[in-house]
Amino acid sequence: MLTETIKDITLWLATATEAIAGALIVIAVIEATFRTATVVLRYSAAGDPTRSHEAKEEVRLRLGRWLALALEFELGADILRTAIAPTWSEIGQLAAIATVRTALNYFLQQEIDKAAVRNTAAVQSANSGLPTKAAI
Repeated sequence: MLTETIKDITLWLATATEAIAGALIVIAVIEATFRTATVVLRYSAAGDPTRSHEAKEEVRLRLGRWLALALEFELGADILRTAIAPTWSEIGQLAAIATVRTALNYFLQQEIDKAAVRNTAAVQSANSGLPTKAAI
C-alpha cells in the first residue's frame, strides 16, 4: 500500500515536472517571438546589419537558455520516472530518452558558451580598439 502511494506521488511529481518544462518552453517561445518582432521592426528600417545580427544572436541565445532550462526539467522528470519504472524495457526507453536530452542540452550549452566568449571578446575589442581573435 505505501509502495503504491509512493509510486503514485513520484509519477505525479514527474508529470508536474514535465508540465513545468512545457510552461518554460511556452514562455521561451512567446518571449522570443516578441523579441524577434522588436528586432525586425527596430533594425530593418535602420539598415545596420551588424546591430541587427547582434540583436538576433541575443534573441537566439536567450531562447537557447530557456530551452536548456526546460531540458533540465525534462531530464528531472525522466529520472523520477526511472525510479518507478517496473520493467527493464521501460528503464531502457527512459535511459535512451535521458541520453538524447542530455546530449541536446550539452550541445546547446556549448553553443551558448561559444557565443558568450564571442560577445566577451567583442566587448573587450570595442573597449581596447583592437580586432578580436574571432574577427581575424
